[in-house]
Amino acid sequence: MEAAVAHCRAGLGVWEWASKDEGDPDAVVACAGDVPTMEALAAVMIVREAFPLLRLRVVNVVDLMALQAPSQHPHGIADDAFDRMFTTDKPVIFAYHGYPALIHRLTYRRTNHANFHVHGYQEEGTTTTPFDMAVLNKLDRFHLAEAVVERVPSLAATKEEFARFVESKLAEHDAYIRENGEDLPEIRNWRWLASAVDAQ
Repeated sequence: MEAAVAHCRAGLGVWEWASKDEGDPDAVVACAGDVPTMEALAAVMIVREAFPLLRLRVVNVVDLMALQAPSQHPHGIADDAFDRMFTTDKPVIFAYHGYPALIHRLTYRRTNHANFHVHGYQEEGTTTTPFDMAVLNKLDRFHLAEAVVERVPSLAATKEEFARFVESKLAEHDAYIRENGEDLPEIRNWRWLASAVDAQ
């Protein structure tokens, strides 16, 4: 509880319990909002299962104003702290429950802004299932995992194979919800596993 309170007071922070980056991540997976956070964590598990040696950092944001520079908002964190968290040159895959443009506007003065790739609401959706709403907006775990793999240079040779895996999982999802009217059990019953970090 103390750690949670400190995290909320800071407005954002690295989730060490979900990260394994040895101080130098290959990519940062950031999230803000309940569903995007769950999907981001699920994406991290998928990527880790496929690429156990990949160094991933998870950053959770609870106060969007902390993304701004202190000169723009009193909640903003200093540039050096922002750079330590998000790096100055690594891809940042950011899952957000609102319009992606807002995250870009809040971070445009930061050093690594050009490497921010935000997945958020694209005004897509219909009356299907909760997970399908995420899929339609490319805010689901599979699209997020694919975004990580696409942007890490060391994984270039595996991008196409991983894209086929994602395509097959999304096809499986689509077929299942059309037949059953609810999300796949692996989606409905998903839980974070500590072994996603501890076993590596």
